[in-house]
Amino acid sequence: MSKITKILIANRGEIALRVIRACRELGIETVAVYSEADRDAPYLNLADEAVCIGPAKAADSYLRIDRVISAAEIGNVQAIHPGYGFLSENAHFAEVCRSCDIGFIGPTPESMERVGDKNSARALAREADVPTVPGSPGLLSGEQEALKVAKEIGFPVLLKATAGGGGKGMRVAANDLALSTAWQQASAEAEAAFGNAGIYIEKYVEKPRHVEIQVLGDQHGTMLHLWERDCSTQRRHQKLIEESPSPRLPQETREAMTAAAVRLAKAAGYYSAGTVEFIVDQDNNFYFIEVNARIQVEHPVSEMVTGIDLLKQQILVAAGEKLSLKQEDIVPRGHAIECRINAEDPSANFRPCPGQIEQIIAPGGFGVRFDSHVTAGYVVPPYYDSLIGKLIVHQPTRDVAIETMTRALRELQVKGIATTVPLHLDLLSHSAFHDATIDTKFVERLLAE
Repeated sequence: MSKITKILIANRGEIALRVIRACRELGIETVAVYSEADRDAPYLNLADEAVCIGPAKAADSYLRIDRVISAAEIGNVQAIHPGYGFLSENAHFAEVCRSCDIGFIGPTPESMERVGDKNSARALAREADVPTVPGSPGLLSGEQEALKVAKEIGFPVLLKATAGGGGKGMRVAANDLALSTAWQQASAEAEAAFGNAGIYIEKYVEKPRHVEIQVLGDQHGTMLHLWERDCSTQRRHQKLIEESPSPRLPQETREAMTAAAVRLAKAAGYYSAGTVEFIVDQDNNFYFIEVNARIQVEHPVSEMVTGIDLLKQQILVAAGEKLSLKQEDIVPRGHAIECRINAEDPSANFRPCPGQIEQIIAPGGFGVRFDSHVTAGYVVPPYYDSLIGKLIVHQPTRDVAIETMTRALRELQVKGIATTVPLHLDLLSHSAFHDATIDTKFVERLLAE
């Protein structure tokens, strides 16, 4: 691709604003698309142009490939940045961009397809000598085959949708009877959510940690890693707090995981930014679970510890530039923590809380970053993800980072709607979080007490 001078942002909210800022610093013009529900979003004023692409529902706007492409053609852009969510991991969208001679700021459709389907990604991981959780070699033909494999690898087992994400199409079974129910529920949910009822089975790893590796590659064969993020603090497979480096992870395991992530990305012919996700058991054995072929919500954590702007790198790579970075130059410094601030009420079973933000006071100070698209008077719409901001801190040590995050959360004031700030304060003050002895079910056990 020739030099990029104008980009369309096929997304909304915080990530749209993040891309606008990166483009401004690179001297690139931007076209922001928006739905009717986002017509008055303040960040639209920072884009060079803004185009309405449909009604409030995502299916009629942000997920409409034809309308996004029309806006790109009207705006005469050279490339589209998909952000995260929506069309960001849609290989067909990436292919349509290519057929219209519009650059897609992300991996190729071919590499996206290789890693997008979890079953094919597991097969690719095995070929690249990346550890996978013991389980079925491929998709299961039915409940009886699931039972056969479960008995071979031993209960408990985890049924997973091949097209899954966000915890949908996943069920744990501890015995034969539970497996039958789990199979019916997982396949039905997968079909409803993804239009693909394909299911595979894995050994259920007890009390795992969720650790992911940020990778970054160019179109000239260079593939690097930006070390790891620990995303174990989550509820129902939805991440709440992310940090880097992962506490209590042995250096030997860290180096083996990063090497495995790079091998897998190379095997997929991958370039751009992406994330290779693993679970780590209580003996520090790690197993591949999936690839997120896009920029992640939690990318600021890696940016803070490495000093590398991932959004700018994505854009430069898409323009065909070679990475100027070398692996030995990417040295993690200090400790970063991110808290996702959602418009939800933790005291009411995380009920979404759309509505008008009457006042917002963002925290500041040394090592504090608040990535948010909301302002006083902004109305949080009920149609989309409830994320209203990401609070990130970076300090020399984890203990100091926890102290700074606690101070920053108390300083953050959002009036008019409920947010997850109280939950984050509770989690950060818990001894298990301080001791880094949590696992992916820690939050759910805490909330059940």
